[in-house]
Amino acid sequence: MHDESWTWNNFLSQRALLQADNVRAQLQRNMEKFDVDLISTQDERRLYVNIRKALVCGFFMQVAHKEGEKNAYLTVKDNQVVSLHPSCGLDTTPEWVIYNEFVLTSRAYIRTVTAVKPEWLLEFAPQYYDISSFSKGETKRALNTNALAG
Repeated sequence: MHDESWTWNNFLSQRALLQADNVRAQLQRNMEKFDVDLISTQDERRLYVNIRKALVCGFFMQVAHKEGEKNAYLTVKDNQVVSLHPSCGLDTTPEWVIYNEFVLTSRAYIRTVTAVKPEWLLEFAPQYYDISSFSKGETKRALNTNALAG
């Protein structure tokens, strides 16, 4: 990972990779300090789902829901109409996303997004996603549908 030409040729940021490696080492030290088992899975499909679930645990307050048939999203708690930033990397428009950045240019965008399932929101942040606290609307209906299905 210290080969700058490799990261450049593979369109990666060496700085970001080094930072990720540093964060991983910190997490590993903390897990060892508190005697938490380091567990992974060999099933790639489950691995990526587990990563997305972990992201939900950290970013549950930054969620947007697709609004109707348009490519517009509505942020869940503050009802801001946003679009996926052109550089977000998704080639689809999933119904639910978590995001890391809210970018305001001539339009409101969300960037660094990941597709999530609404049942994960209900499972991992039940106090925040207390359906009775939502005003009537598409988001409440969608959460209610998933609560009843789960």
